[in-house]
Amino acid sequence: MGAKFGLKDTFANYKLTQVFMNVEKILIELEKKHPGEVEYIQAVKEVLESIEEVYNQNPHFESAGIIERLVEPDRILTFKVPWVDDHGQVHVNLGYRVQYNNAIGPYKGGLRFHPSVNLSILKFLGFEQIFKNALTTLPMGGAKGGSDFNAKGRSDGEIMRFCHSFMLELWKMIGPETDVPAGDIGVGAREIGYLYGMYRKLAGENTGVLTGKGRAWGGSLVRPEATGFGNVYFANEMLKTKGETLEGKRVCISGFGNVAWGAATKASQLGAKVVTISGPDGYVYDPDGISGEKVDYMLELRASNNDVVEPYAAKFGATFHAGKRPWEVPCDIALPCATQNELNKQDAETLVKNGCWCVCEAANMPSTPEAIAVFQDAKILFAPGKAANAGGVATSGLEMTQNSMKISWTREEVDAKLHQIMINIHEQCQLHGKRPDGYVDYVKGANISGFLKVASAMLDQGVV
Repeated sequence: MGAKFGLKDTFANYKLTQVFMNVEKILIELEKKHPGEVEYIQAVKEVLESIEEVYNQNPHFESAGIIERLVEPDRILTFKVPWVDDHGQVHVNLGYRVQYNNAIGPYKGGLRFHPSVNLSILKFLGFEQIFKNALTTLPMGGAKGGSDFNAKGRSDGEIMRFCHSFMLELWKMIGPETDVPAGDIGVGAREIGYLYGMYRKLAGENTGVLTGKGRAWGGSLVRPEATGFGNVYFANEMLKTKGETLEGKRVCISGFGNVAWGAATKASQLGAKVVTISGPDGYVYDPDGISGEKVDYMLELRASNNDVVEPYAAKFGATFHAGKRPWEVPCDIALPCATQNELNKQDAETLVKNGCWCVCEAANMPSTPEAIAVFQDAKILFAPGKAANAGGVATSGLEMTQNSMKISWTREEVDAKLHQIMINIHEQCQLHGKRPDGYVDYVKGANISGFLKVASAMLDQGVV
């Protein structure tokens, strides 16, 4: 920890006095500049607190203004998205693309279509993406984008018209070596198809400008389930440190989209019993386990454009708990797969009280800082999303590689590469996160590892 970087020629004449990072001062200044951006400030705070020690051991970072340059995006594109519904009514949504940092490769990060989307959420996601992408060791920078569009109850035609209108503005800012968006909440294979169709028409070329594409036109095998698969692979690596495996473990999952689907699939394959899924309407408890056709039905639910899980309970005779979250169900392992800040301090205390001893985040920042403190104080295994859900963007990077090489790997090849990437990320977290008492702080380990790679690249390239 705290490896010293050699002084670069760009900074040869700088006076390297020891200046210590003042996290509180930095956060106060950011709050003044960006009032009300709660999620963004939360994400920055977590990273700065984690890297403070290693930052202070390297005065070159201060001389180069690394923190000041890292916490602000390179640019933010905001645009209107007008579209017409099936009844001829015109609607206007807001569209965004936050290009955060491209020191180690083209901007890379998903598009999220959801009513909750705002600039604070996209800046937090883009900031997290910088370090997540660095952890994969693939050449990808950090970005995020999306819109406050709500697909619930909308027809395929309406979604297509919205996606086409969205791409009419976005296409000017992206490219296979510039910025490569992917899917996220509300943006699956259907939406990526509509977006790519309009990009292809506007650009007049077929390129790897989006990932999560259909298999027939440049997509990669395993990509839809990759985030969930990678999350379970990471959880399994954590369990190995305790001499355990997933075999026979009870697993609680939140969400029911692609991430939850992939996690449920892989956890079941490795012998665990998944007993919950959830949506905005509540959660389903299925003591018999969610596998086989039940997992397949999760995709049917998501494709219906109705953001609810109650139909699962009716179809399979499970119990539905309206308006509640699944963290009250006793389990060994919790995999939050839904959205940011979905698991609070009370939920964390309940999980620990009920015997949960491993929490592996599959969503982006799903646990509040207070919840994380509960997990770490109890010294249970806890992995942050920037490490444990990196399988999605890692496989997007593999899709980019296949597109560039004009080849296609088999499912087994992609899955093996994904598995190895998650093993490597776990090793990085262990390297930088192990405390003197033997407990591994995966949050600190992930942040330090990702930061060092990005900061080193920024030093090498000068002040740009």
